[in-house]
Amino acid sequence: MVRIIGIDPGLRRCGWGIIESLGNRLSFVASGTVVPPVDLEMSARLVLLHEGLRDVIAAFRPDEAAVEETFVSAGARSALALGQARGVALMTPALSGLKVGEYAANLIKKSVVGTGHADKTQVQTMVKLLLPQADFKGADAADALAIAICHAHHRVSLAIRASA
Repeated sequence: MVRIIGIDPGLRRCGWGIIESLGNRLSFVASGTVVPPVDLEMSARLVLLHEGLRDVIAAFRPDEAAVEETFVSAGARSALALGQARGVALMTPALSGLKVGEYAANLIKKSVVGTGHADKTQVQTMVKLLLPQADFKGADAADALAIAICHAHHRVSLAIRASA
């Protein structure tokens, strides 16, 4: 059995979700959102993201991590800010010694819903169907669980590619 943390990076709301995977069987462990106050300086918000994710990793002890490759077309400034949050989302599990997989949003949606252009409601519905015991609040935690599910489905092929 492998325990996986999925992380949906965000500067305002960083979702996290933890599942266990044994073969094709998935089990919900926990989920939540790290929400740093928006009135803090960027550096302080990034520290709070790191500390929040670090605490989750320490509490639930995942074996592997997965992070969404974010795509932003809103503008350079917001892309840069999101990139900084994504850096924290990649660095924090790596500092804990976890292997970190990265997945495009379309692959995550396709892995969970069956189509790469699914909307947030479809993702939440399928996460609830795949993890009936899941108690997530909000789209960020649901997205993080979807990222963990995607990693559970693709982690073996990643390991094969890495060893080739």
